[in-house]
Amino acid sequence: MKEIISDKAFYLINQLLQTINKVIIGQEQIVKKTVAAMLCDGHVLIEGAPGLAKTTLVKTLADAVSCTFSRIQFTPDLMPSDITGSLVYNVKINDFITRKGPLFANFILADEINRAPAKVQSALLEAMQERQVTIGEDTYPLPEPFLVMATQNPIEQEGTYRLPEAQSDRFMFKIIIDYPNLNNEIIITKKVLLNEIHISKAILSVDELQFVKSELNKIYIDDKIYRFAAEIVNATRDNLLGNTLSFGASPRATIALIKGSRAIAFIAGRNYVLPEDIIFIAKDVLRHRIGLTFEAIADGVTPDNVIEKIWDVVNIP
Repeated sequence: MKEIISDKAFYLINQLLQTINKVIIGQEQIVKKTVAAMLCDGHVLIEGAPGLAKTTLVKTLADAVSCTFSRIQFTPDLMPSDITGSLVYNVKINDFITRKGPLFANFILADEINRAPAKVQSALLEAMQERQVTIGEDTYPLPEPFLVMATQNPIEQEGTYRLPEAQSDRFMFKIIIDYPNLNNEIIITKKVLLNEIHISKAILSVDELQFVKSELNKIYIDDKIYRFAAEIVNATRDNLLGNTLSFGASPRATIALIKGSRAIAFIAGRNYVLPEDIIFIAKDVLRHRIGLTFEAIADGVTPDNVIEKIWDVVNIP
């Protein structure tokens, strides 16, 4: 049975999208996917060459929602305690006190995450999965909502490290940002010169964001959609795509497809999920969860090339 979703929820999310799209020019689909991840409490990995507004996108989303925001610049000399916090000795009380790190915020921008070594990247795992941080012998819950949006430069860039598979799997989406077209680049340049790349006030309060997220539970998902999502992920494991994959996606991918498609349907103003919603986010959900064989890499095959072949081996409802 399809439930009726509040008109207020649709209005709030449309206002949010319109406001962000006035700052992030020509990236409507990417903005939509980023907002969808936020509604699902899913972390996002954004990849693109330097200067393509990755940081601006994350900062704009944080400004649009009245949540606490923290930016962490990942560098080769960063230590795990620099992001989680540490115990500091206080001379006055002759004891150690806890100094919480920048992870204790609602929105975390992990800028250029793959410029730090794996030890630091792994320090995010507990926070991303468990929504908690351990400092010394004590565990501290992170605030709600908690969302990590990490940016990274392509792995071919000098001074970058590949993310561990366990950490990549924690990101709901891996979104690729490409260069703007000529007309959009002109508009972007004008906005930067006029200093029009900021949001003057928040569009959603924390309570309104929680209200909108609660409305997602009313989105109807047919059993055929569940099966479609599972078949897509299963196709990455059963050698249906030839000798291109060394390993397939985990069950987290199926969950992300269902959750993400529900949010995409909501953003589109519907109270039910269509197969097109699954297809719209399939590459973003899968591209960082599958591993290519050495032969496929040598032949210039990309994860997106492999994902496109899935539609030839699964039945679209």
